[in-house]
Amino acid sequence: MKLQRGGGSGAMVATMDTVRNAAPPDQPPALAGVPLVGPVAAPELQVMTYNLKTASGRAPHSWWKRRPFVAQVVRDERPTVLCTQEGQFYQLRELREDLDGYDWVHLGCAGGSRSGSTAILWDASRVVPVAYDHLWLSRHPDRIGSRAWGTGAIRMLTWVRFEDKATGKDFHVANVHLDHRSERARRKGAAMCRDLLRGFQGPAVLAGDFNCRPDSEAHAVLARDLADAWDTAATRLTPDWGTFNSWRTTPAENGRRIDWIMVKSGPKRQELTVRRAGVNTRTGDGLAPSDHWPVQAVFTIGRLCWF
Repeated sequence: MKLQRGGGSGAMVATMDTVRNAAPPDQPPALAGVPLVGPVAAPELQVMTYNLKTASGRAPHSWWKRRPFVAQVVRDERPTVLCTQEGQFYQLRELREDLDGYDWVHLGCAGGSRSGSTAILWDASRVVPVAYDHLWLSRHPDRIGSRAWGTGAIRMLTWVRFEDKATGKDFHVANVHLDHRSERARRKGAAMCRDLLRGFQGPAVLAGDFNCRPDSEAHAVLARDLADAWDTAATRLTPDWGTFNSWRTTPAENGRRIDWIMVKSGPKRQELTVRRAGVNTRTGDGLAPSDHWPVQAVFTIGRLCWF
């Protein structure tokens, strides 16, 4: 299928449905070998955001060592859409080879296959891409490799508009990696993300590594129009674990939750409701697959009828 580049039109923003947060389990299940969510069936959709850590690095954190663990996590969870950060071209190509039935869109931050990326992968049996684009978080978002506001690295965003084959519903997913050094760059980048999602008609999801906590200015900028899936989920599958683990295998409650999934609802009959959310702290052979834990959210579009 040939994809068409382009953006949505309109600035309709609907209010999120209010759902009651369930208390996290007193004793979260051990995640060694146990999926946190696992595959979902229509009408549910699952988004996972995962900073893969760049392929460079020495053992035991080198990509060749981590690759089977990362692939196993993704295979067992089977997210409908997987948003990745930092992945290099050959690293993501290998990950896709390890997965069954996933397609992807990729462009390096420096153009072509160069540097890390904000690549998006999706379950091709469930959703089909309708349009996509890449933007750079700078004063010239269409200029490949552009940067601004004192960033420590080139920062970019990738978005895809999907159609759910099972329900016919459309939704957007945007994937971003904000800067680790400049607070101003994070704030400006967050504003660009917010404005982008404002222009998408219907429901939309923004996922990524934001390099700051939920009490940050960047989160506040996004929260003017978007809701944090962690805050609005009907059920939280885990405690409020930090997502940056520094390669430690034991999760830390109230740690650095810098990887988020933000959502925007749609108008009537396109309401986006977050059903479940959690931080996946699965390890393998005593090692963390990445220096970030992936974050997952399950949502539905439109009101469900129960019979």
